[in-house]
Amino acid sequence: MNGHQIKAITKVPEPTLRRLPWYLSNVKLMRERGEEYVSSTQISKEINIDASQIAKDLSYVNISGRTRVGYKTDELIHVLEDFLGFTNIHKAFLFGVGSLGGALLHDSGLRHFGLEIVAAFDVNPLLVGKQLNGIPIYHSDTFFEKRKEYGVNIGVLTVPINIAQEITDMMVEGGIKAVWNFTPFRIRVPENIVVQNTSLYAHLAVMFNRLNFNQIK
Repeated sequence: MNGHQIKAITKVPEPTLRRLPWYLSNVKLMRERGEEYVSSTQISKEINIDASQIAKDLSYVNISGRTRVGYKTDELIHVLEDFLGFTNIHKAFLFGVGSLGGALLHDSGLRHFGLEIVAAFDVNPLLVGKQLNGIPIYHSDTFFEKRKEYGVNIGVLTVPINIAQEITDMMVEGGIKAVWNFTPFRIRVPENIVVQNTSLYAHLAVMFNRLNFNQIK
């Protein structure tokens, strides 16, 4: 195993996976400032996470730093991007071209992180047959056909909450293996299906609650 491979036999804790992109972004900023090497202590000062935690997180990535010097910046960026899957393009379908779904279709930056939405599905006759940001919108009834055509195994779910489970069931039946769920509904899937819940409303609730708490202290 060389320095650019991951420890595939180790399951990485989810909190670590959530922190690694923070490290990557900040190391990129350090490179822009001309830093040739970066240490866990330097990263710690940038993002206010304990240096020992950063070192532990980076231990899941098979890269070695130099004592009292740190990691070579370019190599750390390359290894982190590879580890996180950002260097390979993963094609996805989006379901539900409402305001949020439309915004995601317009977000060309997703491709820089390894995700390319290649087609979208909706039932609105005003949308079906059109394109957004060059991405075709098909009727949901054509999903099974298009899944075979595109060979996609990731679904982005931005449909209304009342049909979230129905659309999820359709995706799973059609061969989707991972669902990025933006709805506030906790979808049910078989154990072999990967689900990442990203509810904007849940994060808003936490932010508002903390804001109100701080204002009455």
